[in-house]
Formats: sequence, C-alpha cells, structure tokens
Amino acid sequence: MQTLEKVHPKFLELKTRLSEIDDINSAVSLLYWDQATYMPPGGAAARGRQLATLRQIAHAKLTDGTIAHLLDELQSYEAELPYDSDEASLLRITRRISEQALQVPASFVAKFSQHRTESYQVWATARSQSNFALVQPYLEKMLEFSREWANFFPGYEHIADPLIDSSDYGMKATDIRAIFADLRSQLVPIVQAITAQAIADDSCLHRHYPEADQLAFSLKVLEQMGYDFQRGRQDKTLHPFMTNFSIGDVRITTRVYETDLNQGLFSTIHEMGHALYEQGNPIEFEGTPLAGGVSSGVHESQSRLWENLVGRSRRFWNYVYSQLQAAFPTQLGEVPLETFYRAINKVARSLIRTDADEVTYNLHVMIRFDLELDLLDGKLAVKDLPAAWNDRYESDLGVVPHSDSEGVLQDVHWYTSRIGGMFQGYTLGNLMSAQFFEAALAAHPDIPNQIEHGNFTVLHDWLKDNVYRQGCKFTPSELLDRATGSALSAAPLMRHIRQKYGELYAL
Repeated sequence: MQTLEKVHPKFLELKTRLSEIDDINSAVSLLYWDQATYMPPGGAAARGRQLATLRQIAHAKLTDGTIAHLLDELQSYEAELPYDSDEASLLRITRRISEQALQVPASFVAKFSQHRTESYQVWATARSQSNFALVQPYLEKMLEFSREWANFFPGYEHIADPLIDSSDYGMKATDIRAIFADLRSQLVPIVQAITAQAIADDSCLHRHYPEADQLAFSLKVLEQMGYDFQRGRQDKTLHPFMTNFSIGDVRITTRVYETDLNQGLFSTIHEMGHALYEQGNPIEFEGTPLAGGVSSGVHESQSRLWENLVGRSRRFWNYVYSQLQAAFPTQLGEVPLETFYRAINKVARSLIRTDADEVTYNLHVMIRFDLELDLLDGKLAVKDLPAAWNDRYESDLGVVPHSDSEGVLQDVHWYTSRIGGMFQGYTLGNLMSAQFFEAALAAHPDIPNQIEHGNFTVLHDWLKDNVYRQGCKFTPSELLDRATGSALSAAPLMRHIRQKYGELYAL
C-alpha cells in the first residue's frame, strides 16, 4: 500500500485515522481479556464503564464524518485500482464498516457495552450456581438491545438478518435455514445408526489428569503445530476464546478439567486454529480493517480444521500419542493407541456443545439458531428459554440437562453480545473447514503423511497463502471460491464424516 500513500496523501491520512480507531479497539480487547482471565469480580462495574467509554470513542471517530469525507475524496482513485489490490480492498471494506457504523447511534454503543460487561459477570455467577433466574433479567435486556440494533438496519426479510450479516456477511436467515435443513437430513440418519450401537469406551479420558501437566503438554502441542509464542500466550478462563491486540500479540485461553482430558486438549487446539489465522495476517494490514478474520464462519473454519481434521485424525495421533503417554504414563501407559483414538472420536448424544463430537456437533448449533429466531420473533419469552432448551435437547438429541449450567447457561454468547447471528458461524465453519482441507490436499496430497511425521508446515503454508494472508480483503464467499474453486457446500464435510465414522463404526 506504499505506492498509493505516496501518490495520494489522503490515503495516508485515512490509514492514520483507522490506526487510531484500531488502537482503541485493541485496548477494548485487552480489557475484555483481563475481565475473562484475571480481573477480580469487584472490578466489574468500573470495567463496564471503561469498555463503554472506549467503544463510544472508537465509534465516534469512525462516524464523525472525517473518514466518510476521505473515502469520497479517494473514490476516483479507487475506481482505477484492481479489485483485489490491498488499496482497493481497504477502501471498499472501510466504506462498508463506516456506513454500517453510521446507522448505529453512539449513545446505543455506550449503553450496550455497559450492559454486556454487567451481564457477563452475572452469567459467570449464575453458571457457577446453575441459576438461570439470576441472569434472566439481563438476558431480557440483551434481547431488547438485539432487536433495537437490528432495527437500525430496516428493510430486512427477518429481524435476524442484520445480526447474521454482521457476523457472516452476505448471509440471511433463509440461507442458514436451507443449509441447516440439508445438513440435518444427512446427519440425523448417521447419528441414529451410530448411537444404536454400543457406546465407545472413553473411560481412559476420565482418569485423573493434573491440571499443571495438562497445561504443560498443551503448550508443547501448540508449539509443534505452529503457534508462535513470541506473539502469543495461553491462559485459563470459564469459556475459551481467542483475542488479539495486534498481529504481534494474539492470545488464546482454555479451560481444564482434571477428570476430562478431552476438554482442555481440544479447546486448546481449537483456539490455536483461530490464533494461527490472526498471526498469519500480513504485517502491512496492521491497524487497518483488513487485519483479522473476514467472518465468524471463516474464522471458525480454521479452528475446526485444526481441532478436528488434524487434531482428531489418526495420522496426528500416530505421531503425538507416544508424547502424551510419556506425559501421563500412569493414566495412559497401558492404553493402546486405537482405544485412545476411538475414545476421542466417540459419537454420543450429549448435552454440551463444546464437548460434542463431529457428527452431532452441528445439531447443537441448530438448536441454538432456532431458539435465537424464536426469541427475536417473540415466539419464545426469555423466562421460558430453559424449558424450551430442555425440550429441544430431548427431542433432537434424546438427552435432557440436569441443571441450567448443563443447559441454557453453558454458552457465554447470548450473555455478552447480541442474541442472533451468534451461532450459525460454527456450522458454516465446519462446512468450510472440510472444503479448505480438501483443497489443501488436492494441492499437496502428501499432507496426511507429513502430519503423521509431525510436519505441519505445508498445510500451514497453504492456509497462510490462501486464507490467512488475505485477511479481510474479500467477502467470505469470494475467499472460499478463490481458495477452493467452488461455492459453499456440505459435500466435503459429509465425505469426511462418512469416510472417518463409516470406518470407526462399520456403517
């Protein structure tokens, strides 16, 4: 982007102003990371004010007219630039986010931010006590905020459309419903066929695994898979997430249960996938809207690719299992690799989304998506949400939560952000993960053998070139087409599931 900066000083001015906004948003992310990791509960009220203030300042800088004026002055230059150039992409993306921000009042941004912080703290307490009633009024207010935000963008077909579009650009409720209906029709018979069999023995995962030893092993795995600790770190939290304050500071969090090896290990690999995406952005994108991931679905595709298609693969554990046995000789020393592999790929009707296997996972997402739409439509009252949640789990997965913490309180999303547009990205990500992985294998058929020998470089480099280095330059559909040569499809994921689980369960 150096050439246009020299030719047109207005472009440099635009980048300078965008960098200031990015600095403020990075401070917001840092405060949120601290809130979710180390902040004492007594800091919640002040943290809410701090986050509200910073978000309002960033919003004001984006909407004060200066950036819109600069974009107008640069419009004639933009028309002469190649569509896929960094400069044209920056102007195009900045215009889109600026126009969206202009539709949302700064006063709303501030009060919504304050509520998000307060709601998170109450959710954390409610979850620990398994007491939905404690957080119910905060969720009712969150629903009001979500509807209010959507109504800043009139002309939608469904009130969820603006919420979905803000996370997964170009998608609407009707699109998601169609994708989910097709996927569900293919998944349900497979789930029924597998769960009709004897449940796989995963008892080896539920022995006592000391937290410190789990964390130490996870750090070794992260380093081998390509996570750069010179530009990142891992900490504990209630609900794992990835956040970044710059391309040089991309952090992940995990949670560890000493009687469930599955939880900490795979949440660590999952969040690493998000982080590799952010660490792989070009440094030239720093401080601009081109940095980061282009959508929740594309971002999730990277975490699910590394967690499932690599981290739960037989080839990966052919390489790593001896290291895990060395770390936990008492727990796993006598457990054969095949037993362990089947345990980590056990398919079961379960209660917790983040613990769900590859086959049933998307059914969890569909439940949440349907409940979001019902809440937004007014068909479901917040006070009735726990019962509706339990009913759907019984009808769709044949299990019923024993408590609110196993049910409606298990995910943090609705309690810290908008209701609507929060969950569809997980399934879109699963679909895209298989599509990206197939494309990488087509380009480099030896990737599975390399993984079996602890070499993740070729896969990582393909993802850098085709996904990470593109940042937010292209829309999700454009990026997917450029990287894989085709539009979004469920076919690659279903091929993966039928091949892998057909072998495991003799389908």
